[in-house]
Amino acid sequence: MKQKSFEKVTRRAWPSLAVLLGAAVVFPGCKTEQIFVEVPPWEPAPAEAAGFMGYRTSEASNQGETVCGQCHNSKQSAWVLTVHADAWNGLQNSGHAQEFCEGCHTDNQQGSTSVSEGGWLTTADSRYYDVQCENCHGPGETHANNPEASNVPLAPLSVGSDLQLGCGECHAGTHHPYLEQWEESPHSHIVGFASTRDGCNTCHSGQATLVAWGENANYVEKFDSEQLPVVCGVCHDPHGEAVFEGQLRFPANTSQLEGQLCAKCHNRRPEPDPGSSHGLHPHSPESMLLVGSAGWFPPGSDIGKGEIRATHGTENNERFCASCHVVFYEITDPSGEFLLESVGHHFNPIPCTDEQGIPMGFPNECGLSANVRSYQGCVDSGCHSSEQAAASALTAAEARMEFLVEELLELLLIVDPNMEEPGGEIDAANPTFTVAEGAFFNMALAEFGSAEWGTDTVLGSATHNPFLIESLLIASIEAVEDEYAAILPRVSGIDWGEELRLVLEKYAVQ
Repeated sequence: MKQKSFEKVTRRAWPSLAVLLGAAVVFPGCKTEQIFVEVPPWEPAPAEAAGFMGYRTSEASNQGETVCGQCHNSKQSAWVLTVHADAWNGLQNSGHAQEFCEGCHTDNQQGSTSVSEGGWLTTADSRYYDVQCENCHGPGETHANNPEASNVPLAPLSVGSDLQLGCGECHAGTHHPYLEQWEESPHSHIVGFASTRDGCNTCHSGQATLVAWGENANYVEKFDSEQLPVVCGVCHDPHGEAVFEGQLRFPANTSQLEGQLCAKCHNRRPEPDPGSSHGLHPHSPESMLLVGSAGWFPPGSDIGKGEIRATHGTENNERFCASCHVVFYEITDPSGEFLLESVGHHFNPIPCTDEQGIPMGFPNECGLSANVRSYQGCVDSGCHSSEQAAASALTAAEARMEFLVEELLELLLIVDPNMEEPGGEIDAANPTFTVAEGAFFNMALAEFGSAEWGTDTVLGSATHNPFLIESLLIASIEAVEDEYAAILPRVSGIDWGEELRLVLEKYAVQ
């Protein structure tokens, strides 16, 4: 796209401009100033377009020059690099273009709430090819003709399924069921108290998360008292300003947790916090589990943080969290008839499936067999040779974790029969941190996520890093037996020190 002089701005009018647009701009601590921008002319929009302007001319679709972009050039420069900017050609070149698809590949009211029709759907003019600014922001003619007025069209971030709002209006259906799968995911749920509490809201409120991530753009719901969940526009930048795959705001395909998209939130209380009333329970430790740094590391156990990683947490897993949690695959019936293109937006790594094999969202109230769950992500990631192999590995890991949890629980019930109740060795309100509390945290870490899975199993930790959990549980048992030897019988008769040595020899990073 050719560069234009309208990218320049100044404090005073320029002489001999083709078109001048003035806008009052106020910056904190600065005086109001008039900014003038040179804008090439555009063809008037057809009356039946209902205020949609589209590309500057009918021929400009090949150059990516939207009318909006004549002033908002930085947004346009980013947008032209997105799939949205080539949506029309993408459809035509797909080999299965049909007329009913065109509404989601052109500039019209779909995605906005301000009008009921317009753009391509009422004109079939090529200036409305592709998914442009106005799909989300609504028709821009009024604003373009009078930018000084308070008529800036804002885009909604909601993803309602009423075919009237946001991303969900097009990103839905059997070929791209982003909306339907997202609605069955934890990301679509609002935790009321957490969405308004400082510190919690940066992950439990869509608006607060965007602020915490440095996004200050305006949108319809920005100042609403009703909080958004983790909608599409939280993780994906609608303008495509980021350079990451899928228009993500931060990279997902990296094992470096600093700046990794999922780790922005899934990295909370990965180790005991004696200063918190909830500090003996992990909160969202998934990313630290993957890289081997979550948990209480008993002194003298020879387990170093970051030394024990499953394949899931190494650079061999190129997509990191997304390898398991965002899996794309096609489901067909026994005759080969297409049923669904699953897009992994349940964020469910091994989802239960219905009788047709279609993955379902949370909770996961089914067994571990590959006959009732999909282990497709385990195979596609290259970690396991088959779905059955992945199911077998998980079943074995879970059995091992459950055995160790039972062994540790038996000891802790002797040390402190009240467990988390006030008083005794396990008491979050007592500032003195004990061995029993560290061991209790590791037991809770092993069981983390069981409620989301709709089971009492240890699936969450057994999947993220079974080797680390196994090591921490063994080390915790040994630490508890040593610390409280005066009141503990040898429950199992197992030499846990030797057991840990063998585990570390097998799993530790060399």
